[in-house]
Amino acid sequence: MKHVFSKTARYYDKLYASKDYAGEVQRLVPLLDIQPDREQRTLLDVACGTGLHIEHLTRHFHVEGLDICPELLEMARERNPGVLLHLGDMTDFDLGKQFDVVTCLFSSIAYVKTLNKLREAVRSMTAHLKPQGVLVIEPWFTPENWHANTVHGTYIDEPDLKIARINTSFVEGKLSVFDLHHLIGTPEKTEHLVEHHELGLFEVEETTSVMEEAGLTVNYDAEGLTGRGLYIGKRNVLLNKPDAGDG
Repeated sequence: MKHVFSKTARYYDKLYASKDYAGEVQRLVPLLDIQPDREQRTLLDVACGTGLHIEHLTRHFHVEGLDICPELLEMARERNPGVLLHLGDMTDFDLGKQFDVVTCLFSSIAYVKTLNKLREAVRSMTAHLKPQGVLVIEPWFTPENWHANTVHGTYIDEPDLKIARINTSFVEGKLSVFDLHHLIGTPEKTEHLVEHHELGLFEVEETTSVMEEAGLTVNYDAEGLTGRGLYIGKRNVLLNKPDAGDG
């Protein structure tokens, strides 16, 4: 089954060109409460997308990435030659090694959709942390901060590329739901592509509890890197040894 971003992956970086990846990494590193060393410290970026965070994280850590979308991973490989990138599902992966830091940024965690899947994802990521390692999760909106029945638009205007991306946002139970309609014009053709997105709306207390259940001491920063908040969990050294082996 094709991933939700498969059809528009080649335009992903254009659509999110305004995102300050470099600035986010610059703000993130001091929050980790560890001394980064690119040659010694290791970091796994889960749901790494096209590898734009990785591009800047490699200045501070020895980085690997994981994503479920092959098309996005291919772009990440082109951007970050020499970085080991894995195809996998954040709710169930085993790389057989552990890292000083595991990150899951840009609200990607919300694609798990349910609280049970959130638990599985957090357990999988925690299993890849070294003792006293740090798990960083950037959340999506909470239920009270999601504005349903609102319309949004993004526009790209370049000589050989025109994109209009429009969506109306809805809510179904504890899911935020929307179809991203892309009208894409190039010198070869004009096409209409639609992506259907469903993202879980988790309360701060729910995510904190899930991380604590996994054996993490959690600090929640309400502002975070982009205004959506940030969870920073340090692995309890008394936590039973996870399934993944030491790397």
